[in-house]
Amino acid sequence: MKVNQISLNENNWSHGLASITVDPNLILLFVSPDFTLKQQVLSQLNRDYPKSTIIGCSTAGEISDVTVKDKSISLTAIQFNKTCLKLVSVKVDQMEYSQKAGEKIGIMLNQDGLKHVMVLSDGLNINGADLVMGLKSNLPNISITGGLAADGEDFGNTFVIRNNEMLEKTVLALGFYGDSLKVNYSSKGGWDGFGIERLVTKADKNVLYELDGKPALKIYKHLLGEDAKKLPSSGLLFPVSMRQGGSAIAVVRGISGISEDDQSLVFGANIPEGAYLRLMKGNIDKLITGAEESAISVSQGVKETLELVILISCIGRRLVLKQLVEEEIDVVRHIVGDNPKITGFYSYGEIAPLSESLCELHHQTMTITTLSEC
Repeated sequence: MKVNQISLNENNWSHGLASITVDPNLILLFVSPDFTLKQQVLSQLNRDYPKSTIIGCSTAGEISDVTVKDKSISLTAIQFNKTCLKLVSVKVDQMEYSQKAGEKIGIMLNQDGLKHVMVLSDGLNINGADLVMGLKSNLPNISITGGLAADGEDFGNTFVIRNNEMLEKTVLALGFYGDSLKVNYSSKGGWDGFGIERLVTKADKNVLYELDGKPALKIYKHLLGEDAKKLPSSGLLFPVSMRQGGSAIAVVRGISGISEDDQSLVFGANIPEGAYLRLMKGNIDKLITGAEESAISVSQGVKETLELVILISCIGRRLVLKQLVEEEIDVVRHIVGDNPKITGFYSYGEIAPLSESLCELHHQTMTITTLSEC
């Protein structure tokens, strides 16, 4: 396995493409929505590498080595020696078909030798929780990582990249086949919880209406205090932890909108009735520690053999860390060492295993996937 990692800007992109020194069968592209020459880059890559699989998405920040950039493309060219690839995609015209899209992807990829699946999805028009449910139903024993495409802080239009196309309302999934591929993954947060847990008493999919029988937005505003005046944007800084039933394991859910009319909160994933929610807030040191813990988890015992590290971190983390955002990338580099290439992006949601489940939707985490061949 050979890897080139290159950061492209609008002034040097042609020179950057000319610096690729491997014969890639996979090219990963994490692309700023504000990069105006996107199609020119795609066209050139497809002309130069017609046999390569090209996959990517729009971002809220591009990670190239230890830098976080905007208006750039983080390009990673990968030459696998023994691993086979299969790229599939499903168009999702209506959000309620998200689970079926996941089920269909599972059927298309579930073949002998499947080792891992990477998923990149439209970040606004697809229900991530339903998508994950569908994926798990037909890929029950396969690890799945990936993320939801982003659009900076605009939440306007996101896209995924399939070879020469930029597509909305689409889910891409890349299957990796063969025993030579070594994959590790981890997803950690680092957010502080405050206040008491509250019971979800009324919800519909990703819309939360009541907590403890009271209007959800009213409770949320009370807990936020002065920050409530900046809603919905300040919701990115105050996610919730969600715990279901008697489980001690919680996932983080981010708020993407509010409704004054019915006093509801809109989340980036489903909030089931009967779940328990607790408000969270960012602590810079703990967020960086969360990234460090994620890196430690993926590198234990395999640090010397790592070849590619893919980071998918949430836009909410970037908004909290601000000018210190590269600190969470630096700490990953410190843990994994100088050998592997690092790429990634800031997302609207992360997909990674959690505990015994090989696929869950996360928000506000640093999710790491490592790839190498033996």
